[in-house]
Amino acid sequence: MTASLEQLRRCHFAVDLGAARTRVYVKGAGLVVDQPSAAAVNTRTGALIAVGELAERMTGRTPSYIRVVRPVSGGTVVDIEMAQRMLRHLLGERIRRTLRRRPRLRAAAATPHDADPLAQRATIETLVGLGARRVELVDTLIAAAVGCGLPVERPEATMILVCGAATTQVAVLSLGSIVTAERMSVGGDAVDHAIIQHLRHQHELMLPSQSVRPLQVALSGNGLTPHGPESTEIHGRDVATGLARSVKVDTAAVRHAIQTPLTAVLDGIGKVLRGCPPDLVADLADRGIMMVGGSALLPGLDQMLRQATGMPVHIAERPDVCAVQGLGAMLEGKIAPLVLNPLAT
Repeated sequence: MTASLEQLRRCHFAVDLGAARTRVYVKGAGLVVDQPSAAAVNTRTGALIAVGELAERMTGRTPSYIRVVRPVSGGTVVDIEMAQRMLRHLLGERIRRTLRRRPRLRAAAATPHDADPLAQRATIETLVGLGARRVELVDTLIAAAVGCGLPVERPEATMILVCGAATTQVAVLSLGSIVTAERMSVGGDAVDHAIIQHLRHQHELMLPSQSVRPLQVALSGNGLTPHGPESTEIHGRDVATGLARSVKVDTAAVRHAIQTPLTAVLDGIGKVLRGCPPDLVADLADRGIMMVGGSALLPGLDQMLRQATGMPVHIAERPDVCAVQGLGAMLEGKIAPLVLNPLAT
């Protein structure tokens, strides 16, 4: 975390720019924006047609002159101008007018672990374009840990797994800082893509990649666990004829298809544990792993991690909004730093 708690208390709003969703927390008002990070643009005129949920529903259903773009990839802003336009429309005129009244408007933003200086600069430029005079950056891992109630300020180990759409981050925290951390370029989108490819190759069936969450459709009940349903019916388009078709899909084969992207997550967890001091690893044997992020709701993923690591695995109460809630708690001054009393001499 590059910003201190004192600096964060002076901020007026916080932004969590994710590859899947954008969330904005305004001090004193709470979470005011929770929308998909998508914008629909008229390529002939450059006009912005829709943002958020409406733009998300347009994906794959637009004429040739309308393009749905995603200005954020893996927690990094890849199109600063479009990200600014999207945020302006998501906030709305009333909220922007309220923010403009603040003298020396300050903002906080969550950034992925080990984000390079260019990625950090892109985030800062995006919020400066909204009127912020100063932008404080907070590591997503720490913000998410605070948001789900982990005691990050204590001298004991807490392990957090942030499951995003494009990336997965895992870290061990102690005394308010990151001890070891890893970021893997595997997320919910990679799992969805693996299922789409499986259905295409094994059943010659095409699924919409954006408008439908294939995993949510393909799996139900206990999902990825062997105790889940043996088969499920999937509707899609036939690869050869282009006509609508339904097939019965073996969920065991689906579980096997997504092992490859999930193996990278398990490797990252193992690398973090190997880089931890033994005392902290001993703490984790009892406390286990806390899962946050939208992809943490993947059916059966927690059971799979529990079996692979032998550690307890927990899912936060609202895993998708933990990062922005953590930022909000810091803005509101609800997090107190650890006070060390020097020994009397």
